[in-house]
Amino acid sequence: MEHTDLIIIGAGQAGLATAALACRYGFGRPLVLEAAAEPAGSWPDYYDSLTLFSPARYSALPGLPFPGDPDRYPTRDEVIGYLRRYAARLDADVRTRTRVTSVRREGGSWIVTAEDGTSWSARAVIAATGNYTTPNTPVLPGQDAFTGRVLHAAEYRGPEAFAGQRVVVVGGGNSAVQIAAELGAVAEVSLATRRPLGWIPQTILGRDLHWWLKHTRLDIAPLRRWLEKVPVSVLDDGRYRTALDRHSVDLRALFVRYESDSVVWDDGAKERVEAVLLATGYQLAFPYLEGTGALDRSGQPLHRSGVSTSVPGLGFVGIEFQRSFSSKTLRGVGRDARFVLARLRKP
Repeated sequence: MEHTDLIIIGAGQAGLATAALACRYGFGRPLVLEAAAEPAGSWPDYYDSLTLFSPARYSALPGLPFPGDPDRYPTRDEVIGYLRRYAARLDADVRTRTRVTSVRREGGSWIVTAEDGTSWSARAVIAATGNYTTPNTPVLPGQDAFTGRVLHAAEYRGPEAFAGQRVVVVGGGNSAVQIAAELGAVAEVSLATRRPLGWIPQTILGRDLHWWLKHTRLDIAPLRRWLEKVPVSVLDDGRYRTALDRHSVDLRALFVRYESDSVVWDDGAKERVEAVLLATGYQLAFPYLEGTGALDRSGQPLHRSGVSTSVPGLGFVGIEFQRSFSSKTLRGVGRDARFVLARLRKP
């Protein structure tokens, strides 16, 4: 069994940033285990037209600026290319197609086992598989009898398959709006939300919102409890509101139930729908940590700012609001990784 100082589970942005910084905190060459075929996290699985809502200058990992015009908003494929380049320059042992199925504490070490039965031991483990492995798929009454198609945004790639159809997009975040605006060009679309859609201007007094977040330090402020209660809002420079209007995408309160080939709206109106697309986010899940004492009864990690509070030598990077507003983002995972690595370093 191979032994290493540090095993990082996940080679998305959180895992790669952690691997890049590990040596600064006394760790030897880290082992990074990634289930996918390449070190790019979940980015290759997102819909084709996805565009970041943060400029390139605020979308980089430690040590490597995002290339090109720093004020543009990178696409999904640009992010994938950036992560590939970042991984290639790492001094780390990155092993792809290696899905971790269990982690257990044995003596003073962690034993990490992959799907093929291979095991490694390590003094410390950092779980960096993030929020994008388990889609959140709310079920409404009557869904089992619904004859139309219900899918999560994780399954959506582009609008072509929905041309000419009646589609309801459920969700109130940036992804829901981007998808609804794109679908509106080829289908009859409603955007359904539990609460009225909130809009945040991309530019304030001539500066991108992220400039203000950085210079007011709100981006790194420890406001987790407050931020978790703030309704999801859409960051927009005007293009998506314009697209929704241009394509006659109507904004509706979430329907109350499914009925055969239809949905029933809150006013009692029944309407035939061919597809319901759930842009409802993802659940935080660490199935490989079950039985370790690192999770609560609902499967959520017991941690303080990414450091396990229940078992030694375990950390997390890539959790939403882990320490601040920017946690989980390209610009924020490096800061969180530094914090966690500093507390897991060798005595």
